[in-house]
Amino acid sequence: MTSRRRVLVVTNMYPTPQYPAFGTFVAEQVEALRRRGLEMDVLFINPRESKWNYARGPLWLRRRLAGNSYDLIHAHYVFCGLIAATQRRLPVVLTHHGIEVLAGWTAPLSRLASRLAQATIVTSPAMAQRLPGKPVVIPCGIDLELFRPMPQEEARRALGLPKEPKLVLFAGEPRPEKRLELAQAGVEALRARWPGPVELVIAAGQPHERIPLYMNACDVLVLVSDYEGSPMVIKEAMACGLPIVSTDVGDAAQVMGDTPGCYICRQDVEDIAEKLTMALAFGRRTDGRRRVEHLSLDAVAERIHAVYEETLRRHG
Repeated sequence: MTSRRRVLVVTNMYPTPQYPAFGTFVAEQVEALRRRGLEMDVLFINPRESKWNYARGPLWLRRRLAGNSYDLIHAHYVFCGLIAATQRRLPVVLTHHGIEVLAGWTAPLSRLASRLAQATIVTSPAMAQRLPGKPVVIPCGIDLELFRPMPQEEARRALGLPKEPKLVLFAGEPRPEKRLELAQAGVEALRARWPGPVELVIAAGQPHERIPLYMNACDVLVLVSDYEGSPMVIKEAMACGLPIVSTDVGDAAQVMGDTPGCYICRQDVEDIAEKLTMALAFGRRTDGRRRVEHLSLDAVAERIHAVYEETLRRHG
């Protein structure tokens, strides 16, 4: 297998100084592929700067291709997949990451983008069922050096969190589909069941490198989303050994499996409170890290590299 492939990554999520946690999983994947010897360039179509950047994307792509010699384009998310498809010289590998495939007006566009690409990667089996062809299921990798267990007291001290109460973690941006209000209601119902003080900790807009502190400081993670692709927060919590209560979204159930201390809940306040009670009663770290070691950044990069090579072989 050749090791000096040159790949252009086209993505609408990538960390910036203003938003350092925006698309960290894409940036981590790019770095892992570089460690494999691939030359990786990034064309960032920044929607937070302007939604019009999507319309400008095809022109920016043509300019980038005119001055460089690439073997392949790897697009992330539906709109970047459509931008990548405006050229037909290079094969396109398209990764779909989440709810754009599963719900709303972007779902048919995702199917179109997959038809136009030469290969499609999805992050969960549920997504693969919604798309044409034979998408390859490859979840995003975990930085196992960053997400690792550490003493809870040390993590709480670093974040300035109190020592005594049980802490339930909600980690992520509180977008409507994340159902923060349902998590809050579940924790409120938990207080009526649990004998001691309980607090909900919301980690939103935090630098990526601080999230492991929150996961080690807290006693359980709660995720009650309507939709997810392959929620990174579940895998990262597993790597830290944090007990989890989650709805059956994306590949959360598959990743958690039968891990003691991890529970699937319904989108029902009382069921959320009951599962949170069980997770707190578990009372210790899980062995989740052992169960997600196969999802290390380098292991996932190896699988993506194989998709590149197979796509290039078929493209001729």
